[in-house]
Amino acid sequence: MKVQFQYQTDLGMLYIVQEDDAIAEVGILQPNENIAYEKRETPLIQNAYQQLKEYFQGERQAFQLPLAPKGTSFQQKVWNTLQTIPYGETWSYLQMAKAIGNPKACRAVGMANHRNPISIIIPCHRVIGSNGDLVGYASGLDMKRYLLNLEKETIIKQRKK
Repeated sequence: MKVQFQYQTDLGMLYIVQEDDAIAEVGILQPNENIAYEKRETPLIQNAYQQLKEYFQGERQAFQLPLAPKGTSFQQKVWNTLQTIPYGETWSYLQMAKAIGNPKACRAVGMANHRNPISIIIPCHRVIGSNGDLVGYASGLDMKRYLLNLEKETIIKQRKK
């Protein structure tokens, strides 16, 4: 059974969905979007929200949560590889395709990124175009830019300490 809870953030209404004992979805609600699962705050959802708050405050670079994104085996491979991109770094779609062992799969990698149900925690925002352009992000390019800048600024602050 899936349950969800929502939190108002500076970025918009953040939703977190738990299925069984794992996080299944995370994202920012789009205008007029509704999540149809039972609304209930669980200890796991609270933990996920706390870790996300720490991330947004520049205090967390890695998440320690059980994740259960639903997708094809190809999507799972892409999402697992996304989690290996170091905090504050970006990879191109071509780098991602090579990392999963299929250098011709750039478009398919892009589609898997677009279908990532656990945004931010599974960092699809760290994938950019080969020319360095910010391309494609389900929550919009402004959000992608925000997340990348947040990570870069956090690294700069840490280096100054």
